Amino acid sequence: MPSSGIGAVDAAAKGMKLERYASGGALLLRRAASGKIVAASSHLLFRATVLATLALVFLFTLHYPSLLSRSFHLSAGAADGGSGGAHSAASHRSLLVSSASASYGGPAWEKEMRRSARPSRDGGISVLVTGAAGFVGMHCSLALKARGDGVLGLDNFNSYYDPSLKRARQKLLASRGVAVLDADINDGLLLEKLFDVAAFTHVLHLAAQAGVRYAMEAPQTYVASNVAGLVSVLEVAAKHADPQPAIVWASSSSVYGLNTDAPFSEEHRTDRPASLYAATKKAGEAIAHAYNHIYGLSITGLRFFTVYGPWGRPDMAYFFFARSIVAGEPITLFRAADGADARRDFTYIDDVVKGCLGALDTTGKSTGSKSGKKSGPAPLRVYNLGNTSPVPVTRMVAILEKLLGKKANKRVVTMPSNGDVPFTHANVSHAAHDFGYRPTTSLEAGLRHFVDWFVNYYKLDTKIAKGARGADKPAKKKKAAAMSASS
Repeated sequence: MPSSGIGAVDAAAKGMKLERYASGGALLLRRAASGKIVAASSHLLFRATVLATLALVFLFTLHYPSLLSRSFHLSAGAADGGSGGAHSAASHRSLLVSSASASYGGPAWEKEMRRSARPSRDGGISVLVTGAAGFVGMHCSLALKARGDGVLGLDNFNSYYDPSLKRARQKLLASRGVAVLDADINDGLLLEKLFDVAAFTHVLHLAAQAGVRYAMEAPQTYVASNVAGLVSVLEVAAKHADPQPAIVWASSSSVYGLNTDAPFSEEHRTDRPASLYAATKKAGEAIAHAYNHIYGLSITGLRFFTVYGPWGRPDMAYFFFARSIVAGEPITLFRAADGADARRDFTYIDDVVKGCLGALDTTGKSTGSKSGKKSGPAPLRVYNLGNTSPVPVTRMVAILEKLLGKKANKRVVTMPSNGDVPFTHANVSHAAHDFGYRPTTSLEAGLRHFVDWFVNYYKLDTKIAKGARGADKPAKKKKAAAMSASS
């Protein structure tokens, strides 16, 4: 081959190699650039995820500060504690964290706790009452103390409704010798400390996040209080208390949910809750079953039916209807889809208190121990506490109108699907058989007592006070004084 031809071939070959090297280099450069972009993207994604997580934690803390930390201070004449708990390898406590429990202790504090929890009668019981500054909690605490039992209360005084009403209840309890700690049931360390100081024979667990509709706005608070809070109490009772106390706790008639069989019986199905509140209470009943089965705790659940009366909850219909009537503001009444008035089994507070005390007196003993061994099965019970006489809500409003001497500005609408149910109706035959529960207060009489307290507490016009009593006999001075806001 001519030398010129060979040179041309060599030049072509070198050109092809250079082209391949150039293209390969470009490919490597593209891969390297792509890798850098991916790495940069991953880094940015990681940063974004961290920032989003921090933002969520911030928002959670802003909206639910009580679930993460809370400081509590000593109230006048009584010691108090902090919200939260601790986790250790030895036992599972609350997932909520707080260091406030460390501030408890000392001879003076322990002396005050023992004094409040000590029975004053032979054979009396010693009861830790959670939610003691609540409506039912205050009345039960007063009744227990009045008959010579020892009572120590605990309440976190949250702002679901006006805390000043809870403080007024606390003040009334203090005047009767009952100390109420400003603390949270999720504080496992505090609960352990209380059981170390006082030998409680019973726990009346009434602390809970109440309200059907509010669960749509703040669902986490219901889980924290009604589920985690119940577990916190049962954990300490099962694994720390020695001997184990018997537990009576507040379930709810709401567990019947979409049940249409009436009257509601404990044998009826409760697997169709109509609200998150009802679901947390149903979960509580399942949790109670587990702690009874595993640890031998004696546990009694009480399904309350629309409790009302003096010192009641402002979020309940009878209470805010009374306030709206006095203020001349409109009230909203619900009707079922078929046009029927909503009906409730209104149960007066005094009747419910008798049921609670009857349940406490018949609990039977727990059979477990701190070692985890149990000597045998322990009682596991659930009861309805109602009035057995459903009344249309419109009838309740008519009674309030008469007692307050003023007509309500009513607005009637179809019941929305927000957790409310058309009616409630209690069958109380089991409670009647086991501890003699028999409600005796009519709605007319109960609302009369409520309005009398309502007028005195809020210092309303004397004309309304006279209308509340009507032709009835004047209220006894002693009773009126006990229900005064200044007491």
